[in-house]
Amino acid sequence: MSQVTLLDEVSQWNQETCQQELKTVLPKLVAMHHDTDSWEEHTNILQIITSRFLPHLSLSELETGCFSTVLPKVVKVFASLLEEISKQIGGLSSQNTELHVLLRNILKMMVQTLESLSGCVRHVCSFEESVSFDAIRSLSSCILRVLKDTFQHCKDSEVMYSGRLSLVGDLLQGLFKEAYSLQKGLMELMDKINLENTASEEEVSDIVTVIHSLLDICSIISRLDIALHANTWKFIIKQSVKYQSFVEDRLHHTDIAFSLCEDLCTSVQNCLELAQQIQQAGLQEIVHCPEYKLFQKATKMCRFFANTLVHYTKEFKAFLAKSCRRFHQLYIQIHSKFPPSVCAPSVPSALSEELRVAVLVPMDAMLTQLLSFQPFAESVLDPDHKCSTEFCLPQCLLLVSVLGKLSSQPEEALRLWSDGSQFSEETPRWSVFEAVLHSFRRCMLERAVPVWLPGVMLRGQAQGRVSLHQYVCVHMCACVAVLPTQHFAPLERSLLAAVLQADTQTAVLATDVWCFLARYGTAELCFHHVLLIAHLIRSCPGEGYQMFHLALLLRRLLFLMTPKHQVEFVERFPPAQEENLCVWRHTLLRCLCTEARMRVEEEVLAGASVVLQELQNSGYRMGDIPRLNRILGCVLMLMGGSNLQAECVGSSVKIISQLWSRMSSNQVQVHPPLQCTVKLLLSISAVLIKSVEPHVIVQAVSCLSGLTIQKCPDDLLLAALEFLASLGKVFISPSIQCQVLPRISGLFNGLLTHPSWLILHHVLEAFGLFAEITNHEEVISQTLSSEEIKTKVLNYLSKTVSHQESEEARLERLKEWRSIIEKHCEQMESEDNSPVHTPLTEPCPKRARQETKVEEEYERYLQTAESALKALQAIVGPGHNPSPPQWVRTRIEVLQSLISQINTTTVEQP
Repeated sequence: MSQVTLLDEVSQWNQETCQQELKTVLPKLVAMHHDTDSWEEHTNILQIITSRFLPHLSLSELETGCFSTVLPKVVKVFASLLEEISKQIGGLSSQNTELHVLLRNILKMMVQTLESLSGCVRHVCSFEESVSFDAIRSLSSCILRVLKDTFQHCKDSEVMYSGRLSLVGDLLQGLFKEAYSLQKGLMELMDKINLENTASEEEVSDIVTVIHSLLDICSIISRLDIALHANTWKFIIKQSVKYQSFVEDRLHHTDIAFSLCEDLCTSVQNCLELAQQIQQAGLQEIVHCPEYKLFQKATKMCRFFANTLVHYTKEFKAFLAKSCRRFHQLYIQIHSKFPPSVCAPSVPSALSEELRVAVLVPMDAMLTQLLSFQPFAESVLDPDHKCSTEFCLPQCLLLVSVLGKLSSQPEEALRLWSDGSQFSEETPRWSVFEAVLHSFRRCMLERAVPVWLPGVMLRGQAQGRVSLHQYVCVHMCACVAVLPTQHFAPLERSLLAAVLQADTQTAVLATDVWCFLARYGTAELCFHHVLLIAHLIRSCPGEGYQMFHLALLLRRLLFLMTPKHQVEFVERFPPAQEENLCVWRHTLLRCLCTEARMRVEEEVLAGASVVLQELQNSGYRMGDIPRLNRILGCVLMLMGGSNLQAECVGSSVKIISQLWSRMSSNQVQVHPPLQCTVKLLLSISAVLIKSVEPHVIVQAVSCLSGLTIQKCPDDLLLAALEFLASLGKVFISPSIQCQVLPRISGLFNGLLTHPSWLILHHVLEAFGLFAEITNHEEVISQTLSSEEIKTKVLNYLSKTVSHQESEEARLERLKEWRSIIEKHCEQMESEDNSPVHTPLTEPCPKRARQETKVEEEYERYLQTAESALKALQAIVGPGHNPSPPQWVRTRIEVLQSLISQINTTTVEQP
């Protein structure tokens, strides 16, 4: 009997006949199926086998009698059908009828193949007895391969068929529908299987293959059908957990975790895009629009993926070490999509909150699960982790969340996060305190905007919105409050490192937390910290940012000390010793108890008198000016006290009166130490202005007006503004008005044209204070000499904004400033001029700095000599009578000899 005749005959048989002829006809059909090269004949044979003979096979006969011999050929033929479509698709058009019919026939055969496979699945599911993998091994393998190819074809169809999709759209829709049904049936079949404890190696391998194959399918169908995508993931996780003891060490956990993370990110992005569309449409009744229903479905998928990830992480955490960096990245990626992140998209607040609850609540649960997992901690606390600027705030918020959870964690997890890496063989990691402070420093843009975060509950009421600084500070202090003492050492190291870095607001945050630690701890702990900071200040060279930050911390801690410890501190660091002046010049007198304050006042003023007398005896040598500046800094510190004693005021006035008489604007202009002296004198004079003699005011104003104000350093200008503003408090005596008032107006006039907007703002503020309280209104009119200056002042006083900046422009400007400030801080730190960070075994950087300082001294002294000689030349030059006396010639000859001697010595030096 020929093949065609056999197929025609079998197609006419009823089920009873098929059952009777099963053992004789089925092998022939299988052989025909294997040998045929015709796609149509192959499809017909497969349909006959699955519909006519398969129902009569027992469960034990399915694999060997049918599936293992028939289905491998099905996979090959199905692949060849897809290959033929790829070859012919380019010529498809409505005019090419022959090709159109061919492609439609191929798609029909593919649908029929899927229907036949679905019949196989239904038959296996019909058995009441338990099904094993041995009975369906070839079936599951074939179906998974065919499903993957089918879904991939459907996914690519829009591009593949391009504008000709309408010619085959109905069949493609039917193909997807049949594949959907087939996969659903396969998953139901797999649910019926239960592996026993005695499962074979081959059965375990089969279930692993099924899970991995469905994972591949998930990546294809993610944008094809939401329900199928979700159900496939449910099945993958269910099967993984169901057979956990068999498969946990064989699954590709990294791939599963990565796919879940990607699907969650994609779903969140879809939600945000829908929310943006709703906002752009300007819909008033959001809940009634079709877009909102789509948004709800997408949000549901987000919640599903987030919860699925939490569940999977909980079950397989021990196998997810390689996925921890992706989990870390996912957390900050998701948080960057929501306010207060500056890069969060603009969407209706109600929709944003709905999505936030769906996603961030599970993410928080996931974070709790991962806290005790060392690879996750190593990723979050990695010192080399460089997140992009839009992820700086999410990283900071992640670390703050960790701080809030540590108190409920076991000691091992607390040590993991608090102590950092302890040994060189460990993966380097910061302590969580160091990481928080570092991430806060990176949030320069968010601090400038500023962003607002939810405050903590206070007396049962919501505190409202707080700044990032306050948010981080509160959570750090809350963590410190419950931190066991054995973890204080890494905390203290982290706080000190933050104080010594260049960003001032980060140093202020560390100072705030340090003060809480000192106040929360014992008085002895506070005293110990104060001694430590004082020693560090003494070891700091110059007046850099580290000195400034340490001094800020010292001032704050002194307030928290007991009176007994304050007195002891004065005894340990007596102001009478010059090496301690750098400590005292940065303190606040009002923070000390009466006994300590009186002793400091006495020793500082006594020391100032001694220094001043020695300076006078030495002829006011330039080399002694730095010493004078140190003691003047302490005198200025005394001015910061409340209720200054008459003796203190009198001594201070005497000191500044004597020094103002020695100040020459020509020398001040070229000598930085003298500029520092004038700055201190101006600040002291501003405080004591009502006690300063009129002639001293004349000397101070004359010195200021003689300077080229635009070339003066900023700190000197600020001190000058403080002094000028204070002049409004006093009535200038008529005897000196002609010498003082025009110069005041001239100084204000010159400063009001300063190119720096920051300095200009201080100038306007100082002029406003002066104008508000002065009795000399003529100074005001003389200062406002031009319309430009008058406009500046009036706009400032009336708080008029000349240019309203848009939010987008302001954000872009702040981004530019952030880059500039970050580079500036990095540059300051790269100089590394602190002994705290510079080992004694590295003399080269120090030597280079010493050479620079020597060159500066050469330049300064040569400028002084040159200026003096030019002035002398102007006096003794031609046309001047009378001629200079003989002793002048003698002194000039001595100077010539001295210059020759210096020149000779310079040449002889190697």
